[in-house]
Amino acid sequence: MPYGFQTIVHPTDFSDASAHAFAHALRIVLAMRGTLYLVHVADSDSFDDGFPHVRQALGLWNLMNEEESPAAVGKLGIKVSKVGVESETPLSGLSNFLDVHPTDLIVIATHGRDGIDHLLHGSIAEDLSRRAKVATLFIPPSARGFVDQGTGKIHLSRVLVPVDHSPPSEVLSIIRAFVRTMNELDATIELMHVGETGPKIMEDGAVVPVALQTGDPVSAILAAAEQVDLIAMPTKGHHGFLDALRGSTTERVVRHSPCPVLAVPVKSD
Repeated sequence: MPYGFQTIVHPTDFSDASAHAFAHALRIVLAMRGTLYLVHVADSDSFDDGFPHVRQALGLWNLMNEEESPAAVGKLGIKVSKVGVESETPLSGLSNFLDVHPTDLIVIATHGRDGIDHLLHGSIAEDLSRRAKVATLFIPPSARGFVDQGTGKIHLSRVLVPVDHSPPSEVLSIIRAFVRTMNELDATIELMHVGETGPKIMEDGAVVPVALQTGDPVSAILAAAEQVDLIAMPTKGHHGFLDALRGSTTERVVRHSPCPVLAVPVKSD
């Protein structure tokens, strides 16, 4: 059984952005041979047929005949459930769902807001990830994904991992395992530190190279991201008012990233 994210939740609002995120969620659950929940929140119990069409996508990817019964999806080693949640707000509805259905990974579309606009309107994706304290794959607006919506093919050849002075080994292991499971070919995982001196990271008795960059961390990460397919970041959440206004480094990267961002929370001591 592949290591990693066996239970995946994809919140959807039936938008084009959510459709892009859905393709990633479906392709990941296929690789993980796990369970995928497609969750939509509304303020009434009236849910239309806007849910992503799983069999249609799998048929388009030549993995099954879309005319087959829903039970045929299970032949691919996965389980997909569509869930309508009645709630006054998407955040409360999704949070309540996750309380009852613990998950390993959230795959969600997000948007790009900063500063006062972000403080006033917030981000459901960021708030949900922070509350749930589980790994989250953010698909930012206009980001080039690593899953082709039309074919289901994965393009994950370069992964950028920004690290601080003491990156937790378990988080780096989770990131490496995810990339390995998703990619049949070896992908290049590039560790980067913004600062004068980088951390010394040991894996299997060898020192792992860490590229050094200077300047503003967010700007440096975004510049490097122009050449990669995924940013994978250990994240520690918010620290103080300035972060509440501007967002953590991870959240600020998410809002402007040209590619998906996998945020893996660091466990508290």
